[in-house]
Amino acid sequence: MFRIRDRLRGLGKGFTLIELLVVIAIIAILIALLVPAVQKVREAAARMQCQNNLKQLALACHSYADTNQHKLPPGGYYNWDQRGTWHVYILPYMEQTALYNQIQAAAGGPIATTGNSLGIAEGKQVVQRNVRGYLPYGRCPSDDYDPAATMSNYVGSLGPQCAASCDGNQPYQFMCTQPANGQWPTSPDHGNSINAGDIRGLFNRLGATISFPASIPDGTSNTIMVGEQMGGVNDHLRGNAWWGYNDGSSHGHTLAPINAVRPEDINNGKVSGCAWNIVWGFGSRHTGGSNFAFADGSVHFLAQSLDSFTYNRLGCRNDGMPTGAFE
Repeated sequence: MFRIRDRLRGLGKGFTLIELLVVIAIIAILIALLVPAVQKVREAAARMQCQNNLKQLALACHSYADTNQHKLPPGGYYNWDQRGTWHVYILPYMEQTALYNQIQAAAGGPIATTGNSLGIAEGKQVVQRNVRGYLPYGRCPSDDYDPAATMSNYVGSLGPQCAASCDGNQPYQFMCTQPANGQWPTSPDHGNSINAGDIRGLFNRLGATISFPASIPDGTSNTIMVGEQMGGVNDHLRGNAWWGYNDGSSHGHTLAPINAVRPEDINNGKVSGCAWNIVWGFGSRHTGGSNFAFADGSVHFLAQSLDSFTYNRLGCRNDGMPTGAFE
């Protein structure tokens, strides 16, 4: 009887405090090892999705050119009326024909030839929806900016286009005036020209016609087409209108180094949102650099440590100095 009772007491014996602390410590170590690994896997998946988005956008631009007299999609029109960014013109090539048709129906005519077509469509609430709803490819999963914002992380490249800032803070403006050094010619600020000869990159916001691939003498494999920008970095992207030619989608330049500014720099007042010479630069939440789609349709991750001269050569379509970096 007593032996049975003693055995039952033995079965009820719990952990000592030391044993419990050891178990907790082991669990904590395992979690500490596991969490970074999970985060790395998650970021790798996000980066891959981002690269795929860029790939599809570049191929859509190719398809647009194939069916539109070998011209790249425009970013706007010279009279500054609202006829849409290049994202609008490639909708049919991104499985978004229904949205494209809705915009045209709301505008009452073809987008490209109807004055203020996107302005009219916007007024009728055709395009005001979460970008993830209309453009499932419009946002990079790594970007932590407002997920409901109707902006796109994927911005057409101006290359080393001059970009004076509204506040005078323009430390990289010297990079756009290089003819004395036998590099790329100077250019009008912000890509504000209807003359393709004034445009250093592949996109602009006044509708200058860039032929594809004829206007890329440096070679499509050596010229940046589209790159990443983080939401909340500049005042144009904060306009939250992926459809608007003047809301950032054609406003990425290579003057500023990759990841030169972060959204938190804007939020804490370190940099003004209209310091366009800085904030129109490309960047991402990916560690150490950013993804870019090149004009040949390839996608490359460029390190933020890339020297400025090489970076701007990749941005300029006609400097006569192809880098050969990706051939």
